Order: sequence, then C-alpha cells, then structure tokens
Amino acid sequence: MSLQQPLKKLFFLHVFIIVLSNYAVQIPVTVAGIDTTWGTFTYPFIFLTTDLTVRIYGSHTARKVIFVAMIPALIISYIVGTIFAFGDFQGIGALGTFSVFVFRIAAASFSAYVVGQIADILVFQRLRRMRQWWPAPAASSIAGNALDTFVFYAIAFWQTTDAYMAANWIPLGIVDYCVKVIASLALFVPLYGIILNALARFVFKRPLSGINA
Repeated sequence: MSLQQPLKKLFFLHVFIIVLSNYAVQIPVTVAGIDTTWGTFTYPFIFLTTDLTVRIYGSHTARKVIFVAMIPALIISYIVGTIFAFGDFQGIGALGTFSVFVFRIAAASFSAYVVGQIADILVFQRLRRMRQWWPAPAASSIAGNALDTFVFYAIAFWQTTDAYMAANWIPLGIVDYCVKVIASLALFVPLYGIILNALARFVFKRPLSGINA
C-alpha cells in the first residue's frame, strides 16, 4: 500500500505524533492541581490531523494513512520508549533487554490508535457535510478520545509492573480523557477551524463548505 505526496507528509506526521505521545505519556505533570501526563497534550494533534485528512481527502484516504502508519509507529515507539524509559535516557544498550512495560505502552498505543482513529473518522464522516464546520471535529474528538483513552490505559496499565499505574489507571484515564476533551474543544477544534479556513482561502480558493472531497 503506497502513499503519494502530500499523503506521505501526513504519514510521517502521524508516526511522529504517536512516537512523541508514547514517550510523553511516561512523564507525569500536574496542571492546575490535576495529575496527568504530557501525552495528554500531544496526542490530540492526531485527531486534528485525521479530521483535516477526512475533510480534504475523504474517509477512505484517511483510513489508508492510518493503516500504513500504525506498524512503523509501533516499532519506533518501542525503540524510543526503551531508550528513553520514564523520560530518562537509558542508553542504546537498553534495547538488549526486552521491556514488557514499554512494549505494553507501544502495543496499547497501537490498539488505541486504530480504534480511536476509526471511530473519529466514522463520526466525522457523518457530520462533515453540515453547514457549520465545527460539529464534525468536536463530536469526532469526543468519541475518538473516549475509545482511544480507555483502550490505551486498559492495555498499557492493567496489572502492570508499575505499582502506581496498576492501582490508579482508571482514575488517571478518566482525568486524561477529561483533559483531552477540554483541550480539544478549547484549543484543537478552533485550531482546526483556523487551518481549514487558511486552506480554503489560500490553497483551495473556495469556501469551507466546498472542501468535502
């Protein structure tokens, strides 16, 4: 399955965001008294990228990008996650020892990415022809993030060797989902509108409602 330009750029963008998020999810952060991880703020970019792909190229092409990107993202995520476990550089030698913890994160990301993105595409596809541009990215983000977050936390941290994550993955997942939804609606949906408006004006030379290919 091959991709043509500019879809290759979307492919690399998907892989980059997934790998970055799998690294960032290992690093905890507290924002306004809420315990979460940096991955909460990087992964929603995937939904932004997917929604723009569906809007411009259609759902079939968006699914094609996802399925081409998922295996390379899984492999690179494991390599990066092992070398930089828990946010600290472990050295190349760390690859000589198989890390179940890192592999579960990579496998969880792989599963969550596929499930979440397909849900995002299905919801977005149904709503993208509405006169208003915002219901499609808003609803698809809420649905996609819900499935993505549950699948990721369940596979990555249920009965994991990390005692803290094993005991707290459900509340952490709920907080993570809430923060993702808030961030998506407050930041990523408006950003989607800005980018789509720029594409309509400077690339496609037609109104937003015309970008429904």
